[in-house]
Amino acid sequence: MSSRVGLRFFQNSRAAFRNAYGPFRRPGAQGFRFQSSDAAAAEQQSTFQRLWNSPVGVKTVHFWAPVMKWALVIAGISDLSRPAEKLSLTQNGALMATGAIWTRWCMIITPKNYLLAAVNFFLGIVGVVQVSRIVQYRRSLDGSTTEAVKDLEKEVAGDAKAVVANVEAAVKKSA
Repeated sequence: MSSRVGLRFFQNSRAAFRNAYGPFRRPGAQGFRFQSSDAAAAEQQSTFQRLWNSPVGVKTVHFWAPVMKWALVIAGISDLSRPAEKLSLTQNGALMATGAIWTRWCMIITPKNYLLAAVNFFLGIVGVVQVSRIVQYRRSLDGSTTEAVKDLEKEVAGDAKAVVANVEAAVKKSA
């Protein structure tokens, strides 16, 4: 007899939960709801307030760093008017690599910074265009692509050796 009471209690309580929280709820039947954030206040913010209070908004470095970095893109675009023999392979190679690396990084970090990703993407594009102009110019001088690449390799190696010599001289001077 005591097992019947437990069975009836279980069946009745199960039916009560099924009716209150089931997929076909009665109209007007509400359960308890708790709000974890102030969503109503967030919806009432204007566009300017959302931009101002955003994690990548105007008050943060996540906004101003890309804005200032556009100067590098504009400088690279202005170098399109310069002759290819006056362009630096190491500088434009660095711009190309920086653009590629940091564009990827902007998609990994939290919060995602699409403004920084855009400026880095265009910085990489400018670097690719300038490096291709340098290679084409060298190819026109040497007659073949392999000779042009060998000359560029010698130039870059010479620049690297000069940097190493400068660093060694500075270390000897300070010691």
